[in-house]
Amino acid sequence: MNIHQSGSAALSVRGLSVAYGDKPALSSVEASFQQGRMSAIVGPNGAGKSTMLKASMGIIGTISGDARFFGRSLEEVRSRIAYVPQRASVDWDFPATVIDVVLMGLYRRLGPLNLIGRTQRNFATQCLEEVDMAALANRQIGQLSGGQQQRVFIARALAQKADLLLLDEPFAGVDAATEKTIITLLKKLVNEGGTAIAVHHDLSTVTAYFDDVLILNVRRIANGPVSKAFTEATLAEAYGGRLAQADPTVRAVI
Repeated sequence: MNIHQSGSAALSVRGLSVAYGDKPALSSVEASFQQGRMSAIVGPNGAGKSTMLKASMGIIGTISGDARFFGRSLEEVRSRIAYVPQRASVDWDFPATVIDVVLMGLYRRLGPLNLIGRTQRNFATQCLEEVDMAALANRQIGQLSGGQQQRVFIARALAQKADLLLLDEPFAGVDAATEKTIITLLKKLVNEGGTAIAVHHDLSTVTAYFDDVLILNVRRIANGPVSKAFTEATLAEAYGGRLAQADPTVRAVI
């Protein structure tokens, strides 16, 4: 099931295949994510959700296929895209403060010869204020809780002023308040014309949080509006007998 067409897609992948050794991680995946929408990528563990984002961004190699952003190559529009990685993949011992991390979001727009000044620091502070982290601007990033670290990376993405925000498990290990903050910010971004795509695990919140969904299990199971693609049939195909264990509340939601 592929309800979307790629004409107005913020991200479209075509025939995307990835393998780790002899084990396929993605098999000829075709999917599109429309502009001005909030989209979830869901599926069981090992389904290739994070792999698809990383392959699209060129972080890992592919066997076949390609990704297009706003109908163009990544190199052509990289400045329009912000990527928030999994917290587990970040070196939290890196000697950077909270505001340093947010200022990193400005480097691509400033260029290598432009120095960070008061204007840039004020803007970075504004981004931290949006995620309620301005009070910890000078704290070393590794000293923060998991939820606080995720807020800082969202602030960095806001500083980039990106049109497309890609988030790899943004709610993993965060508290309810942080999850609510992130969702509020993402909805605001989308309401202002941006696009957000997130790897997501909590099936019970898909209908409340997202407009569209890609259901994945190495291959595409379904892709389109939540109201059409997120069904018992497509979830059962993706999760099989593991659906009840994955989220026992999902049947009540759909």
